[in-house]
Amino acid sequence: MVKNSFISLIPQEEKKENRGSVEFQVLSFTNKIRRLTSHLELHKKDFLSQRGLRKILGKRQRLLTYLSNKNEVRYKKLIDQLNIREPKKR
Repeated sequence: MVKNSFISLIPQEEKKENRGSVEFQVLSFTNKIRRLTSHLELHKKDFLSQRGLRKILGKRQRLLTYLSNKNEVRYKKLIDQLNIREPKKR
């Protein structure tokens, strides 16, 4: 498992300023999800990590729903930038 294989899409200057922004939070959750997914490929029976992954997925989904309701343009840009699919609409 390579720990530092994920490249940040936000420049260093913006990281320090916008840590509370929805985009930054979704980016950090996405990095955590990718890291946990690669960990779970090696350790299939790590149920605590599976639970943590499900919690992070739920948080990211709620943030993406919030962003899609507030600003559709920023939402589409973030989805394209992170290369994640859109969640299903209810």
